[in-house]
Amino acid sequence: MIVMKLNIIFITLFFVGCSSVPAYIPEKEQLDLTRLPLPDTSLSIPHLSSCTDAEDTAIQIDSTSPLTVLVHGCDSSAGRFRSLAQLYAFHGQQAVCFSYDDRDSLVDSAEKLASAVNQLSEATNNQKISIMGHSMGGLISRKALEDGFKPSNKLRDNNLELITISAPLSGIQAADHCGINALHWLSAGIVPGICWLITGDNWNEITASSDFIQQPEPLLPSVDRYLKIVTNEKHSCRRSDDQGACIESDDVFDVSEQYNSKIDSFPNTTGVQVDAGHVEIVGNKDIVPRKLLTVLQDNGMLAHTPTERKLALEKLLSVLY
Repeated sequence: MIVMKLNIIFITLFFVGCSSVPAYIPEKEQLDLTRLPLPDTSLSIPHLSSCTDAEDTAIQIDSTSPLTVLVHGCDSSAGRFRSLAQLYAFHGQQAVCFSYDDRDSLVDSAEKLASAVNQLSEATNNQKISIMGHSMGGLISRKALEDGFKPSNKLRDNNLELITISAPLSGIQAADHCGINALHWLSAGIVPGICWLITGDNWNEITASSDFIQQPEPLLPSVDRYLKIVTNEKHSCRRSDDQGACIESDDVFDVSEQYNSKIDSFPNTTGVQVDAGHVEIVGNKDIVPRKLLTVLQDNGMLAHTPTERKLALEKLLSVLY
């Protein structure tokens, strides 16, 4: 019985969240920032970059304008959000990317994000900062903005917005075996070891029974809005063969994993559910994130595309995707 349980853990955790993706080619080309105000500040802040994989991670920003911090999901990098950052720039809004090791503790990553945003806020004279996290990045982003998080390093008096996308705020069902204490004991410690081997130091934070999931706190009073985007990923497909048959599903998290009654009841929370795959919603080299753009524009977090610029946008999309 224990052997069977161990096999289940191996199989389910291997495919959760960090499921296979096509080989990634680093995105080192800088963004086209011609539609943004000229930068007046250059910053080198740990874990922040201009959303490329270039070795130089310094960011050049206009300190008098709002900006968005993009937080990637599992098995990702800043460059995977390069196209999304370019779409922000097209609409006259600046974006930077936060990077982290997806095997680190979520709490540790959230602390690094809070520190980075604090430094960014100080350099921008408290301009509006929107933090948008996808998947595991959503868990990290929300934790960083909780009112009771890390009092020594919490975000204070900032002008903030939060957006989470496809975040498993009720825990990852496929990892539930990692949260069964009796199984830890019956396996003589083998189960925790397997869980750590596969997911890293966050293995005991991503389960539905963890304190990380079970004890969410209200967000900081300085968070004006929280837009929570839930994706209904049923029947979605990430990759198809030449005949149109799906060869890789884009169904990673069920909607039940993304809803959390405590979080959903907190003030200033707006929930939107979208029929979209886990990767589809944020896009990749083959998928244009049209549904995400629509949600962001409908909720005032991305500028609407002027009629006279729509053709230019379609041309840009054809280049990026």
